[in-house]
Amino acid sequence: MINTSSAHRAARAQGTALVPFRTALRWPAALGLVTTAVVHVPLVGPHLEEAPYVGCLFIALAAACLVLAGGLVLRDNLLIWAMAGFTCLLAVAAYLLSRTVGLPQIGDDIGDWADPLGITALAAESLTVLLAATAVLRTLTRPRTVGDGPRVTSARVPVDESSSAV
Repeated sequence: MINTSSAHRAARAQGTALVPFRTALRWPAALGLVTTAVVHVPLVGPHLEEAPYVGCLFIALAAACLVLAGGLVLRDNLLIWAMAGFTCLLAVAAYLLSRTVGLPQIGDDIGDWADPLGITALAAESLTVLLAATAVLRTLTRPRTVGDGPRVTSARVPVDESSSAV
């Protein structure tokens, strides 16, 4: 007979993507997300005038980063970690594109690698990507047992036949 604990049932019902990790990595990752948001706020105005789509993307990035930072602090699950890592990875890719081949309406950013806000954003975004990858890979590759966090492997819990469970 298999005794399924309430933690195991809850994890199955929710899906492992929604079970909190409770890792210490969430704090520096949340800081990286907040830093990314704060760095992009002063860039919104000038970019709304120069290239409105970039200004709108900066607003969306800042809002997403703040929401994800809150999510990591309150409930750092696989879904939030993956979204945080992917969001910052997209931001890094956009930054690299804007500095190499350029983006429409902001071709003057090509080669501007020394911009302090750009360096700060790139560092914060890269840190968040690395922390997210670490948290996700650590969770997906480490064997776990029932009640040990978000990834639940099938486990057989021995039942004490001498006790009567109702």
